[in-house]
Amino acid sequence: MKAKKLLSFLMALAVMMTSFVGVSSSVSATGTTTSGTSENMSTMDFVLSMGIGINLGNTMEATNSNGTTVRSFETAWGSPVITKDIIQGYADAGFGVIRIPVAWSNMMDDNYNIDEAYIERVQQIVDWVLECGMKAIVNIHWDGGWWDGFSTDKNECMKKYKSIWTQISEAFKDYSLDLMFESMNEEGCWDDIWNRYGSSTSGKKKAYELLGEINQTFVDVVRESGGNNELRHLLIAGYATDPDLTCDEMFVLPDDPANRYAISIHYYAPSTFTVISEDASWGKAQSTWGTTSDYKYLNKIMDMIYDTYVANGIPVIIGEYGCTTSNKTDETVREYLTAVCEAAYTRGMCPILWDTPGGFYNRKTCEFTDSELLEEFMEIAAMNRAVEMSTYDDVEETEDTIELTATASDGEVKLSWTSTLSDVEYTIYYKHSTSDTWKAAGTTAKLKVTITGLKNGTSYDFKVVAEDTESDTVTATPKA
Repeated sequence: MKAKKLLSFLMALAVMMTSFVGVSSSVSATGTTTSGTSENMSTMDFVLSMGIGINLGNTMEATNSNGTTVRSFETAWGSPVITKDIIQGYADAGFGVIRIPVAWSNMMDDNYNIDEAYIERVQQIVDWVLECGMKAIVNIHWDGGWWDGFSTDKNECMKKYKSIWTQISEAFKDYSLDLMFESMNEEGCWDDIWNRYGSSTSGKKKAYELLGEINQTFVDVVRESGGNNELRHLLIAGYATDPDLTCDEMFVLPDDPANRYAISIHYYAPSTFTVISEDASWGKAQSTWGTTSDYKYLNKIMDMIYDTYVANGIPVIIGEYGCTTSNKTDETVREYLTAVCEAAYTRGMCPILWDTPGGFYNRKTCEFTDSELLEEFMEIAAMNRAVEMSTYDDVEETEDTIELTATASDGEVKLSWTSTLSDVEYTIYYKHSTSDTWKAAGTTAKLKVTITGLKNGTSYDFKVVAEDTESDTVTATPKA
């Protein structure tokens, strides 16, 4: 597996110090429990439980230079005003998740404060999705294209990004974990830093690092907002959400104390079939798809994604896939869409169809327009997958536990733990391994600390205690 940073216990701030050791802690998620709900299942199982999904495209992410009201933006690109009946129709069709792209800048002041009415409208749509028994994904979409500014004015763009996610996190912090946050759409790439279509690698590392910084900021802001966001499943955008670029070794995942995230990748290949219906300067339009080489390429890419992520326990959501329908037969479109859906689904990924008004779902009749295509989708959703969901036992009462781990480095030991307890303070104890006397190093409500001021080459024991629950003792030896 390429080097990926799955967990980190490096971010810390001081909470107290004794004459011998120092203790620092950082924001973390609450502990895990045992039931099979979205609140407690792993993100891999959460993604598997989605089945197959669909996008509510060209709706809340639509932009309108003349827009002044929520309705004027929502309907700007051809969508009717979304109703609960429309959402229920998606559920009745058999979809398990709706991705809701959003342009939060549509109604935002110069200080990056989002209009309350816009937030409430997105909340209403999410409410309907959850009430209809589906899962929801909310993101920041293209949003007028302000993302380009990260390469020239990173500080101001990061200020806006943090402000948006701070407000989203606050608005949805008490929502169930059937709601997932997505860091961005496919705008995480900057050709003025590194031109992915050129032959030079100059600037590539800088471009990937910029995306990594943005994704890390996303995780930090959401986790620090509290409530259910401490455990919310997160969707991390790959580089341009491109399969090859996201499977590149330079793409590094953010540090997440909860370790509850999936990777977002889009699939629109070949672009001469999916994107254009007429010849363009960069390619000749394809009206057919389905040759042996077409399938070979599709399976090659899906295998690459599977081998890089899914096989290594990192879930993947194909947040968008689709194709233009003009200049193509229904049979060709159907073959392409079902082939991509099946290739992703059977490899344990969640495929989410890109759909817009007038597309595959009729928002006026609240029905899927191509019943044969829908039937084939649902047949795929019943297929076996390379990854199976874990088995969860329903347990009414479980014994409280604290599971402690320790990582030693130069003059310090980093402790982290998971806990079934909530709203408690933890006392950290330490001693020389040769001693029988425990000393209290400090108390914290967090789930990680760094013990500093330790002597290299000396073995230390550690344990964490809260209320009547005590962790097992762990031993670590600092070394340079």
